[in-house]
Amino acid sequence: MIRVLFDRLRRRSRPAGQDGAPPARPPERQHNLFEAAAVYVAACAENDPDRSAEAARWVSPEALSFGVNELACRALVALARERGTSPQHVARSLLGLPAA
Repeated sequence: MIRVLFDRLRRRSRPAGQDGAPPARPPERQHNLFEAAAVYVAACAENDPDRSAEAARWVSPEALSFGVNELACRALVALARERGTSPQHVARSLLGLPAA
């Protein structure tokens, strides 16, 4: 019984990985949905499927969809202000649709 207790104490005092156990992994960084959306959309625009797939794993599909939608809305508003026109006109222009 003393030997078992001694072995437990010895294992706890060793740095991770020295007792044959795998070293503890640091916790993964949490990504928010807007960060995931920004990386996902930029990767899609740059034709980088690996990076877009990675960003898609950071959040749920519903959260990513919401983030992409929010990014699109903000981008349209920014472009419309820059061009001095309506967001609808910018959207139709970006998609190659005729003016309404």
